[in-house]
Amino acid sequence: MGIYQDWVLPRLIALTMRQKQFGEMRARLVPAAEGRVLEVGMGSGLNLPFYGPGTTEIFGLEPSPALLRMAGERARRLARPVRLLPASAEDIPLDAASIDTVVTTWTLCSIPDAARALGEMRRVLRPGGRLLFIEHGRAPDAAVRAWQDRLTPLWRRCAGNCHLNRPIDRLIEGAGFRLDHLETGYRTRGPRLVSFLYEGSARPR
Repeated sequence: MGIYQDWVLPRLIALTMRQKQFGEMRARLVPAAEGRVLEVGMGSGLNLPFYGPGTTEIFGLEPSPALLRMAGERARRLARPVRLLPASAEDIPLDAASIDTVVTTWTLCSIPDAARALGEMRRVLRPGGRLLFIEHGRAPDAAVRAWQDRLTPLWRRCAGNCHLNRPIDRLIEGAGFRLDHLETGYRTRGPRLVSFLYEGSARPR
């Protein structure tokens, strides 16, 4: 299990997330980030090329050493400063109100305590700052939801703690955010169990 979690799984995640359809979504969301940016769950750094000129500094939070090394390789090719943080989203090592934008893409599904992590994101955001997100999660269709609930205990053991059934919008609002914009739907190719997406932005209340 150590070899799988530490070596095989990070490379599977990096490969899976390189799909063209995901890149198109990143290109739509990530350029909206401004100022000092915290990316939670940076993974292998696939969002890095999409940050625009309005970004002054990027902090990349990622608990996986293997994925962090991949992100470091991409970061070295950028002109703007990137600081990688080998830490958990439940305990972000940044000062309160020190970040202008938080970015999460396909991340909230796998954080052990997503509610606490969102509380930390709210803490580090300055007043008026923004949370930008693309996440997969709980589907609206009863039959799909039933299968998400059935399969999540097994799925999360094989897929890096990924939960199929998290209600992303409710988690964000429950952590003290106000949703500014939200689009949902089956927006990627593949099984409906994993293709219902939440994309949008929110601000601290």
